[in-house]
Order: sequence, then structure tokens, then C-alpha cells
Amino acid sequence: MAKSTYSYAIKYLPTENNPYVILKQTITDLKANVTASGYRQITGQLREMGLVVNNKKVLRLMRELNLLSTVYNKQTRKYNSYKGTVGAVAKNRLKRRFMINRPYQKLTTDITELCWGNKTIEERAYFTCVYDLFSGEVLSHDISLNPTVAFTTDVLTTAINLIPKQLGYRTTVHSDQGFQYQNPRCVRILKQQRLFQSMSRKPTCLDNAAMESFFTF
Repeated sequence: MAKSTYSYAIKYLPTENNPYVILKQTITDLKANVTASGYRQITGQLREMGLVVNNKKVLRLMRELNLLSTVYNKQTRKYNSYKGTVGAVAKNRLKRRFMINRPYQKLTTDITELCWGNKTIEERAYFTCVYDLFSGEVLSHDISLNPTVAFTTDVLTTAINLIPKQLGYRTTVHSDQGFQYQNPRCVRILKQQRLFQSMSRKPTCLDNAAMESFFTF
């Protein structure tokens, strides 16, 4: 065995107090190559290398190593787009039935607030996406400085265009009661595409728990 190989093995040999030393070093090396990579991307790269790891373990190790991305962080309070009944409020068709066995059958969407610096009005942005409950796939997403109706409906339209024309069943799109989703433009887009609109009850965030959980990552 070459001296350099032996030295490396000794340096990074797992111990009782540090059983993940090799994994930590690999994560550090990967992060050094792509500084913007989050823990999900790092997990994917580790799996491509043949390592059996899950997101939670990689997230924990990256926290210990202080390697989590710091491009932005979320506001401590949740963004609330509810402005009262300002349009059409759809009934809750989803009813917390998040487990399904068909793609594009149930989609969820929401908006969250991102902030940085001193968290002033000039130091925040808004992220929205459409999420397929069957595949766990984000069908469309966008970031904007203003959470407008157009910002929301553009992302919805992008996701809708991905739904196969001959699906065989109707898709339900679930959201909270934010003013963007009550807006006539949003309601019209969903009706024109023969999609069911569903909304969480006010103020019951558990009705959209799948989307809320996604935003916690």
C-alpha cells in the first residue's frame, strides 16, 4: 500500500465517536466543487457514487459541517396570502387524502416567502410551485419579488400543460385560500382545463400539509 493511501486511510478511518468521517469528507469534497448545492443535490451525487444514504442523514451531516447553502433563508413567520373572501372559495376536495396511486391526479400549490439581510421589504422574494402528490415531483416553479396573481397563474399554467391530454380522469389542484387562488383569472384557467379546484379550510394549514412539509426543507 502506498504511504499516501495509508495516511489517508488512517486520517479518515471511522471511529466510535465519528462513524461518518469518510462520508463527511466526501460531502465536503462535493460541496467544494459546487458551492450552491443543497443537501438534496449532494444526496443525489452520493447515490450516483453508489453510497446508500438518505436526505435526512446528509442534511444532519451538512449542518454539523456548516455546509448548508446560505444564499437565502426563509422568514421566521409564514407568508400569509389570505385577504379574506375576495373571490371564489372552492370546497376542500382533497380532505387530507395525500396518498394516491395515479400521476397528475392531485396537485398541490402554495407560495412561501424568502428573505435575506435585514429582512426589509426590499430584501424578500416569493417562491411558488406546483407539486404532484403521486410522484413527489415539482412540475413547475418560479421566484418573484411580488406575489401577484400573474406570478401564480403562470406557474399553474406551466404545470397544467404537462398533464397528458388523454389522462382518463380529472385532476384536482389544491391550495390555500390565498387571494391569488380566489382570483377570477385563476378560477377561469382551472375551469377551462376541466380541473377541479380545491382549497384548505380557513385557517387549517394541515389541509395542505404535503405542501407545507415540502416548504420546510
